[in-house]
Amino acid sequence: MLLDPPHPEPAAALSYHGGRPDAAARLYPDAPLPWLDLSTGINPYAWEGEPLTVAMLRALPSPSDLAALHQAAAGAFAAREVAITALPGSEIGLRALGGLALPKPWHVVAPSYRTHAAALPGARSIGAEAVDEVARGGGTLLLANPNNPDGRAWPGDRLIGLARTLASRDGVLVIDEAFADALPEASVLPLLARDDRVLVFRSFGKFFGLAGIRLGFACGAAALVGALAARLGSWPVSTIALRLGTAAYRDDDWIATTRTRLTQAAAALDGVLHAHALVPQGACPLFRLVERDDAALIFERLARAGLLVRPFSDAPTRLRIGLPGDASALRRLDAALRDR
Repeated sequence: MLLDPPHPEPAAALSYHGGRPDAAARLYPDAPLPWLDLSTGINPYAWEGEPLTVAMLRALPSPSDLAALHQAAAGAFAAREVAITALPGSEIGLRALGGLALPKPWHVVAPSYRTHAAALPGARSIGAEAVDEVARGGGTLLLANPNNPDGRAWPGDRLIGLARTLASRDGVLVIDEAFADALPEASVLPLLARDDRVLVFRSFGKFFGLAGIRLGFACGAAALVGALAARLGSWPVSTIALRLGTAAYRDDDWIATTRTRLTQAAAALDGVLHAHALVPQGACPLFRLVERDDAALIFERLARAGLLVRPFSDAPTRLRIGLPGDASALRRLDAALRDR
């Protein structure tokens, strides 16, 4: 079947971040409802262990509740040897990097999350193959593990070696582990010592499927974590975030079951993609990257069928596809891909 020409606006409207089905609905008003949003890497199987109540908002967040959240998160991350502070989303922590007097030169491993380049203005973008050479020169190196959008994952011990090479030249390694809850073997946190010059960001919302809570963490070197904590003041996150985050990170059974469920769901998604000659890339089970010369046309066909995936204005051959939340959503994706 021949495809209609690509819509002229989606690259600008939908490629900056995922999660904009409202914008997609305006651009494609004739698409069938409801929209199926596969444009993010947010877990579609959200944690539902504790209900929200208005009573949670009647008092200021308490220091004891914040300490409980820190303890629960550190335990879940196996990060007991390093400093930790809660953030109102890992995005806030990244945006604060430019004010931490991090050593220069600054380098960002690309391709990666768009905010990384904005977080360190003037940073040089490098490929993953150049990290060892850059580390030997010192400065600050920012990367994501697992990476977004391609799902590349380095083992933690590889990154420890990189961090210590940087540290030998008074450098700092910054790691965005926003997706590491789904792939815990990629995390560097269990391997860090107190004196390692490493700053790690973690995200609550992606793995627990509650992105609207706006909760994240900075972990690692005490001086860097402390500088971020000082910027945020006495109440860095809401009482709701404190209560839900603590309960969720203590829910070991749900965490273990969900990791298995995500792996199975990713395998099912891979099967559908392969059936349509789309080769899935990435180790992170929350999303897959595909590359095709006709990616813009595939995006268009899916959008006209009410399915939103993530396009990239700087890489028009790429699409990132998140996990469908159930069998019917997977069938809908399969049907839309077939009808092209």
